[in-house]
Amino acid sequence: MSRVPLLDSASAPAASQDLLRHIHGAFGATPNMFRAVANSPAALASMWAAFGALGGGTLSAQLGEKIAVAVADSNRCEYCLAAHTALGRKAGASAEEMAAAQAGRANDPRTAAALAFALKLVRDRGQVGDADVAALRQAGFDDGQIVELLAHVALNLFTNYINVAFDVPVDFPKVALRAA
Repeated sequence: MSRVPLLDSASAPAASQDLLRHIHGAFGATPNMFRAVANSPAALASMWAAFGALGGGTLSAQLGEKIAVAVADSNRCEYCLAAHTALGRKAGASAEEMAAAQAGRANDPRTAAALAFALKLVRDRGQVGDADVAALRQAGFDDGQIVELLAHVALNLFTNYINVAFDVPVDFPKVALRAA
């Protein structure tokens, strides 16, 4: 059971209601994560704006979802692992590609470099070095994409922490976390 109420457009604060209706329209339902975040109109607006901004960025949707599952597994976030595995499949990734990404692996060297960087950011709490950034450039990422990659990680940390801290019930097809 969630540690905060799961609100809908009728029970949420007035400042969250329109945005919840918009989210419902985008998904065809209102995912529990957004229902939990709706307790704070500012947090909901921030989260939704970040998803929108990064969705319009230069990194592909598939790469964004692969980063999300790697970060989710690292943070033991069952909710985000399930949601982003489904979204990654919708973006055209195979089940095998999403499972590999969950483990921080990819056959494509560019994707593998992005996943390694993302997991290093999480594991080392942002403490990366010149060689880590150079490896991304070597894999074909420009400076804007490197910053965008970090933004994807930061957004996923936010969503992971929401779901783990508040024990938000998973409302996507479950995916098993890797063994700790």
